[in-house]
Amino acid sequence: MSEILKIQSKDNVVVALKAMNSGDVIEVNNTKITIAETIPFGHKIATEAIAKGGLVSKYGAPIGGASKAIKQGEHVHSHNLSTLLSDNLTYVYEPLEFKAEAKKANATFMGYQRKLGKVGIRNEFWIVPTVGCVNGQAKQIIEMLKADMDTSFMDDLLVLNHQYGCSQLGGDHENTRKALAAAIKHPNAGGVLVMGLGCENNQISALKEAMGEFDEDRVKFLVAQEVEDEVEAGFELAKELCLNMRNDSRVEVPMSQLSIGLKCGGSDAFSGITANPLLGAFSDWLVQQGGSTVLTEVPEMFGAETTLMNRAKNSSVFEKTVGLINGFKDYFRSNNQVIYENPSPGNKDGGITTLEEKSLGNVQKGGSSLVVDVLDYGEQIKEHGLNLLWSPGNDLVSSSALGMASCQMVLFTTGRGTPFGSFVPTMKIASNSALYNRKTNWMDFDAGQLIDSTSKDALLSEFIDFITEIANGKKLKHELTHSKELAIFKSGVTL
Repeated sequence: MSEILKIQSKDNVVVALKAMNSGDVIEVNNTKITIAETIPFGHKIATEAIAKGGLVSKYGAPIGGASKAIKQGEHVHSHNLSTLLSDNLTYVYEPLEFKAEAKKANATFMGYQRKLGKVGIRNEFWIVPTVGCVNGQAKQIIEMLKADMDTSFMDDLLVLNHQYGCSQLGGDHENTRKALAAAIKHPNAGGVLVMGLGCENNQISALKEAMGEFDEDRVKFLVAQEVEDEVEAGFELAKELCLNMRNDSRVEVPMSQLSIGLKCGGSDAFSGITANPLLGAFSDWLVQQGGSTVLTEVPEMFGAETTLMNRAKNSSVFEKTVGLINGFKDYFRSNNQVIYENPSPGNKDGGITTLEEKSLGNVQKGGSSLVVDVLDYGEQIKEHGLNLLWSPGNDLVSSSALGMASCQMVLFTTGRGTPFGSFVPTMKIASNSALYNRKTNWMDFDAGQLIDSTSKDALLSEFIDFITEIANGKKLKHELTHSKELAIFKSGVTL
């Protein structure tokens, strides 16, 4: 294995593939360079002298400016590299030319065909509280079901507990209602009991309006204040719903029925080199099958947004993308926050220095396909292809938002590792093999093989097969430990 990696020919930094010491010698484009200081694994090394204010390039694009003069062979990081990003920008639509390619709709998976046309990859029973006040009662009902009946025909039984649904105003109240309405109709749930208290802001009547059409045989409602014993009444309704699921079975469906969320968290320097490009290649493949992918984490598009804007399928989608980017910057400012307070300490430890660097790695998860639409928070996919979604970068909030967008699965790349899972299957993809081998109880797939000798095409084929297995019912690590969370976006006042 090589000691360093140069990603694009125009880059003036390389990535260390092992920790290096002062005096070590590397070779870049037939030129020998002496390492000037200790370089941690995954961090950047200057391949040429860079004057103060000069551009530092990685991924073939600037990732910031030198805050002081940098010598050849020196470590390039927070001490000598700063972001060049600024406030809202004015963009010009410069669409890339795309050659129309015929859909390759030949792959299939085994899913649960739902009455209203959607396909699930799990058959789970959910209780969805309208308000956090009844979380405890919902959990009691789940435990009664597990004790009273055979639940082996279901993939899981869980409460999508949360702390919202009351004491919220304006956008927060609307976000909670949209989020829960979307979750209730998710195709991975074969049965859903919606459990309200009765006096909350998020009234069931208004929630039903937000839901639109739903399968009344698979979704039931209970208001706790309207019955004598809400646990017993809820248990009877839940049991009826579970019995309706008994005869559900998987059928072969085309891959065009699959919608996948694209997400990263705890990124390191290799996320943009291994795991995220692997997701990009998969996204392009799935779009060719007629399926859909959704890219989110808007603050982690800053600095790389034009690569998405110029792939917009038309001027309308371009304008929506501009609104997505500048609107999120406005959201930061409305809360008196610094727009570019990113990357995180963990990102920096892993070798990422600026937001431009992080974003250029992040957007690679979207591959090279046309951007067909931009979705609001809580909005479901309307058009097959690559979509963008309004959501922050927070792991739990954005993964949940992808589930609400009707993604049956989330692909989550990481260089640092995390055990969490959203309420839909959340596949953890390690950007480096050391993480994959160290955290075998967290990680599902090793994209770090690309650093060694595995070809991208070979690993993509293995990855597609693995995703198909998961869609067919194989459990991910977080599913085996029942680590499943629903997180709702909040930004305003709590009464």
